[in-house]
Amino acid sequence: MSVDFDLTCLGGLGFGDARTATMPTRIRQPKAIGPVAPRNRVAVCHNSSVSRIVFPDALTDLQCSRVQVMSLLMTEAVPPSGCFPSLDEVLTRLASCEGLVHEELQRYQSLECAAETGAQQGGQAEQSTPVLTSIVVPVYNEERTIARVLSRLAALPFAKELIVVDDCSRDGTREILQKLEGLPGFKLVLKPVNEGKGAALRTGFEQAAGDLIVVQDADLEYDPADLPAVLGPLLRDEADVVFGSRFIGAEVQDKSVVHRFGNWVLTTASNLFTGVRLTDMETCYKAFRREILKDLKLKQNRFGVEPEMTAKLARLGYRLVEVPVTYQARGYKDGKKIGVRDLFKAVYCIVRYGVAD
Repeated sequence: MSVDFDLTCLGGLGFGDARTATMPTRIRQPKAIGPVAPRNRVAVCHNSSVSRIVFPDALTDLQCSRVQVMSLLMTEAVPPSGCFPSLDEVLTRLASCEGLVHEELQRYQSLECAAETGAQQGGQAEQSTPVLTSIVVPVYNEERTIARVLSRLAALPFAKELIVVDDCSRDGTREILQKLEGLPGFKLVLKPVNEGKGAALRTGFEQAAGDLIVVQDADLEYDPADLPAVLGPLLRDEADVVFGSRFIGAEVQDKSVVHRFGNWVLTTASNLFTGVRLTDMETCYKAFRREILKDLKLKQNRFGVEPEMTAKLARLGYRLVEVPVTYQARGYKDGKKIGVRDLFKAVYCIVRYGVAD
C-alpha cells in the first residue's frame, strides 16, 4: 500500500547550510548532571537533574530539562539568512501536509518560548561557533510514521542535517522519501538490498558531516523532542557519548513485561562485560562527537550493532553518560521488527565484543 503525503512543503525548514547558524561554546555552567570522568575513563550519569530555571507550571520537570538544553542550542543573535526559520513559519509551511503534524508541533512553540526566557535569564554567551548536528535515520517499511518523524525533526530549532537511509523498504516509504530529495541539508540513501539497521547506520555515519551525530529511529517510539536533552552533555563538554535511557525514573514507559525483562537481561550482561553501569544498552538514542567515528569500526548488520557499539565505546575509554528520554512502545502488529533471533544475536555480540574487537 502506498501513502501519498504532500511533503514538498517541508522545503526550506532549516536543513540547509546549517553551519552558518551559531551555537554557544561557553555559557554559564549549570549544575553537573553527574560525575565527569577523565577522558580515559567511562562514567555513567543516572541522575538527570540540572539546575533549572523557573518556567510556567504547564511544563513538567523533564520538559524543563529539555528547555534548558534548548537554550544552549539557541542564541539571542539574529540567525543569518538561510538558517532555521521561526517556528511560526515552520507551522505555516506544514499546514498544507493534510494536518499531519500541526497539532503535534504546537508543543515546540511553548518549549521555544521558555527556552528564549531561559537564555535571557542565563545571560548572553561569551563566544559563539558554528555547530552542526547530523541526525541519522535508518528506516525500513515505516510509511505510517516516516513523514511524522521527519516533520518533527524539521521543527527542532537548531542547526542540523538529516541523513535518511532507506533499507530497501517495500511499502510506500520510498515514495514519501523521494518527495524530499533535493532539499538542502537532506541526504537520502536508497539501498538496493535489505541488510539491517547496523548496515544502515554505517552508511549514514559515512555520510555525516556534522560536529555531533545522533541516531533517530523512524517508528516514533522515541520522540525527537528529547534530542536537545540528549545533545546537552556533549554541548556542555560533560561527555563524549550520550545514551538516552528509557528506564531512568519511576514511570514504566514500556508496558510489556517481556520487553522490559529482556532489556534488563541484555543490559546487565553488557554491563558485566564492559564494566559500564548502564540502564539501557539497547536504546536507539546514542549521540557522540564526530571524531569518535574514526575509532568506531562497526561490523554488525542487524540489531547486534547496539551491544557492539556499546562495548567498543566502553573499551575506547570515552566519557559516557545517560539522560532520561520518553518512550512510546509499539507492538509487532504496529510494525516492531526486533525478534527472538535478534535476542540471541545480541547475547552473542555482548560476549564477542565484550572480550575483544
